[in-house]
Amino acid sequence: QVQLVESGGGLVQAGGSLRLSCAASGRTFSHYTMGWFRQAPGKEREFVGTISRFGGTTAYTDSVKGRFTISRDNAKNTVSLQMSSLKPEETAVYYCAATTVSSIATISGSYDYWGQGTQVTVSS
Repeated sequence: QVQLVESGGGLVQAGGSLRLSCAASGRTFSHYTMGWFRQAPGKEREFVGTISRFGGTTAYTDSVKGRFTISRDNAKNTVSLQMSSLKPEETAVYYCAATTVSSIATISGSYDYWGQGTQVTVSS
């Protein structure tokens, strides 16, 4: 089992940048593919990006490609989401998640463990 705690959320103006972090504790971090999801008010949770166990493979939803970057540090048990050129419609609670699937995973149902989320608000 792994416990996940997100941090780094906050209020940012449109066009600005923000870096989210997720700290993991419990089982060996490198056993898990990690993902970031977000959920806006009144909307379903949606996939943002994912990174494989040792960081060799990443994938993103089309709307964030070129603006968001996922990275991980297995020595520090952390995964990060660097976000730039943020848009007001990206206001949401952002969640990190972990799964034992062997490669990247884009479906929320594939993930076994979730953090509590961190609020990101992008003002226009």
